[in-house]
Amino acid sequence: MTTLVTTFLEEIRKINVLGVGYFVVTLLTIYVTQWIYRWRNPKCNGVLPPGSMGFPLIGETLQLILPSHSLDLPPFLKNRIKRYGQIFKTNVAGRPVIISANPEFNSFILRQDGKLVETWSLDTFAEVFEQNTHSSRKYTRHLTLNHFGVEAIKEKLLPQMEEFIKSTLSSWSNHESLEVKSAAIKETVDFAAKQIFSGDLDNAPFNISYMFRDLVEGLMSFPINLPGTSHHKCLQIHKKVRETMRDVLTKRLSSSAEKREEEDLVDHLLRDMDSQKFLTEDYIVQMMFGLLFVTSDSISTTLALCFKLLAEHTDVLEELIAEHDSILKNKENLDDPLTWNDYKSMTFTLQVINEVLRLGNIAPGLFRRTLKDIPVNGYTIPAGWVIMIATAALHLNSDQFEDPLSFNPWRWKEIQPSCAAKNFMPFGSGMKQCAGAEYSRVFLATFLHVLVTKYRWTMVKGGTIIRAPIIRFPDGFHFKISQKNQ
Repeated sequence: MTTLVTTFLEEIRKINVLGVGYFVVTLLTIYVTQWIYRWRNPKCNGVLPPGSMGFPLIGETLQLILPSHSLDLPPFLKNRIKRYGQIFKTNVAGRPVIISANPEFNSFILRQDGKLVETWSLDTFAEVFEQNTHSSRKYTRHLTLNHFGVEAIKEKLLPQMEEFIKSTLSSWSNHESLEVKSAAIKETVDFAAKQIFSGDLDNAPFNISYMFRDLVEGLMSFPINLPGTSHHKCLQIHKKVRETMRDVLTKRLSSSAEKREEEDLVDHLLRDMDSQKFLTEDYIVQMMFGLLFVTSDSISTTLALCFKLLAEHTDVLEELIAEHDSILKNKENLDDPLTWNDYKSMTFTLQVINEVLRLGNIAPGLFRRTLKDIPVNGYTIPAGWVIMIATAALHLNSDQFEDPLSFNPWRWKEIQPSCAAKNFMPFGSGMKQCAGAEYSRVFLATFLHVLVTKYRWTMVKGGTIIRAPIIRFPDGFHFKISQKNQ
C-alpha cells in the first residue's frame, strides 16, 4: 500500500514538473513571439513606410555592410529601392532607420534642421567624433571657415598648397611604385596638421596616417566593443591618435608664451578658452583629431580615384592637360604661383572633380534624427527614428544623370544648379554643407594642376574597388609616377 501511494505521489510530482515546464515554455514562446512581432512592427501613429526590420537585435546590418565590387549602387540599396520605392524602413545595429533616395523629400528634410530633425551620426561615428551642443557646433564651423574657408585659401593657403604638392609629387616620382591612397593620406594629414597646430608629425610615436587609414575600416562596423572586432580596433586607434593630439596640446600649453609668426588653429582655440566655456582641453583634442580626419580621408580617396579614372580615360586627361597648359601660358612667368583667379578659371577641372565625387560616393549618406512625427507620401516617420539620405542613390540616379556609371565630366556643362542642389551632395547640403568643402576642391584642383602639367603616371598593380558601404581599395592603387621631362 505504501509503495502504491509513493508511486502515485511521484507520478503527481512528475506531472506538476512537466506542467510547470510546459507553462514556462509557453510563456517564453508567447513573450518571444510578441517581441519579434513588436520588432517587425514598431509603434507608429500612422503607417510606416514599407520595408523590413530584419533580424532581431542586428536588423539588416549584415546586408548593409556586405561588400560589393563596383562603383555602382550597393545591392542593399538597389534591391530595396526596386522593391519598396525611394523611401523605405530598415533597422541598422538595432536602431530603426528610414532610408530615402527621394530628392524632394531629402531637400525638405535638410531644410528642417532644428525644427523637425537634428543632425545625427551612426553609433560608431558618434563614439569617435562625439556629438556636441548646437553652440559648440556653430563655433566649430565658424573656426573651420576662418582657417580653411575661402578667405583663408585666397590669402595664404593656395600658394602653400601648391608648394606642398610640388614637393610631394617630386618625392613620389622617386619611387618605382607608390600606393596612392596611403601616400595621399599622409600628405593631406601633414598639410592639415601644419594649419591646425604647426605640426611636424615625423616624430610621432606611430604613423598617424596609417592610423587614419585603418580607422575608416571600423567606422561602419557593427558597434560591439569586444577585442578582435573592427569596432574595438576603431576605438583603440581613436584613443592612440587622441593621445598624440593631447601631447601636442600639452606642449603648446607649456610654451604658451612663445609667439609664432602666424597664428594657427590651436592658437585661436586657446585664445578663445576664456570666452567659450565649452572649450575644454578634451574638446580641443577632439577637434584636432576630427579636423585631421575629415581633411584627409575624402581628399585622399578622391585623389586615388582621379589617378585611376584619368589613366583609363585619355580623352578626359587630354582636355584636362589643355586647360592647365593654357593657365601656364597666360602667366608672365611660369614659376608664378597659382592665384584665386587661376583656380576659378579651372572650369573643366572642377567638372572632373564633381564627376569623381559623384561616382566615388565617399560618404555613406547624410543622417538626421526626427524630433517629431513626419508625414511623407501617406506614411509616417515616428519621432526618434533616424533618416538616412542615401547620397549614392541620388548621385547614381539615371533620371538625373544619363548613363550614371560612366565617367563623363562633360555632363556637368548641362546640369542646372537647382538640379545639382537636390541630387549632388558630396559635402552635404545648404547651411549644413561641410565647412571644408571649398578647401577640398581647391586642394584637389591644385593637385591636378601640378600633376597634369609636370607628371605622367601608369598603374603598376591593384585597382580593385569595394563598397561596404564606405568605399575601399583592398589591394591599393599602385602607380609609377614620373616627371614629363625625363
